[in-house]
Amino acid sequence: MNRAIIDVYALHTVPPSNLNRDDTGSPKTAVYGGVRRARVSSQAWKRAIRLAFEGLLDHSELGERTKRVGESLAERIKVLDPSLSDETASAMAAEVFVAAGLAKVDKKKTEAKNVESGYLLFLSHRQIDNLAGAALEAASTGVALDKARFKALANRDQSVDIAMFGRMLADMSDINVDAACQVAHAISVHAVDNEFDYFTAVDDRKEDVAETGAGMIGTIEFNSSTLYRYATVDVNALHETLGSAPATRAAVKAFLTAFARSMPTGKQNTFAHRTLPDAIVVRLRDTQPINLVGAFETPVRETNEVGRIKLASDVLAAHTLAVESAYGEQPLAGWVTRVGEQTVALADLGKAVTLDELVDEVAERVDVALGQPA
Repeated sequence: MNRAIIDVYALHTVPPSNLNRDDTGSPKTAVYGGVRRARVSSQAWKRAIRLAFEGLLDHSELGERTKRVGESLAERIKVLDPSLSDETASAMAAEVFVAAGLAKVDKKKTEAKNVESGYLLFLSHRQIDNLAGAALEAASTGVALDKARFKALANRDQSVDIAMFGRMLADMSDINVDAACQVAHAISVHAVDNEFDYFTAVDDRKEDVAETGAGMIGTIEFNSSTLYRYATVDVNALHETLGSAPATRAAVKAFLTAFARSMPTGKQNTFAHRTLPDAIVVRLRDTQPINLVGAFETPVRETNEVGRIKLASDVLAAHTLAVESAYGEQPLAGWVTRVGEQTVALADLGKAVTLDELVDEVAERVDVALGQPA
């Protein structure tokens, strides 16, 4: 099996928006290159990508991350045996997670119902089905499911999202899954100052025309930015977790599509901020991942004649070639999906393709790396 690393870069302009809020409701920011930048956390965009997976992959290839583990497993037990009452299914589910040491039952209550884990627990839908089957088997045989059996069932049939983004269980570290994908925090290629939208809302039932005050007033903080986004996928690690070349290929295709088309949903009804990237660049490497954020250590400064997209494209193209030349990093292949003449500088970084073509051609190179027939 050949080494294969997929580096994905994007320039992505968003209008006035608040994609990802901090604890005060303000758009997240970060200082980079000595100036404040707009920022969207990796967690926010990974969540958006996971939601996009639902329209790209079969339900059985995905997972569920929740503290409400008893409710989730009880639903699957009921699907397998509809004759069971809700209370019985819930009690059986509780026994599974209590035996695994991942949930506790209040001894003051006469029955366990919809137990919760102490933290978000990430299980694939197939793992949940396996546990549901084991719970029914334990009920019929009278042999309780123990922790070792739980580990065995929860450590096979991994889903694409678990393989991509990893799983960490503090109480059961031997079934942790190392993430095959890393996602950087998206930051603006330029300095940014947050702004405030002062708004008023009118009470529709206010009939007294003499009363002119608003029903409510408030402010929403926002900014607009051209973001640099980066993610990398270790194809070999992904294959090791998923266990098959076809599953790995499907996972890569879903990730590339979701990376391009997903968007965090913070305040989206207020700002309608759904845009697509101005440019996506993919580099296939056999050495190591390379984040090219250094291109924007000096923030771009648009003028009346030249906008941010062109400036960002110019410096990203130049920085990419400079870094790869200096370190002898020759990518195995490159692809570029871009919009308009402002991004023309990126054309030197790979084959010009549509997004669908990019996804298909990268998947073909994944097959080659995994030793699959052409």
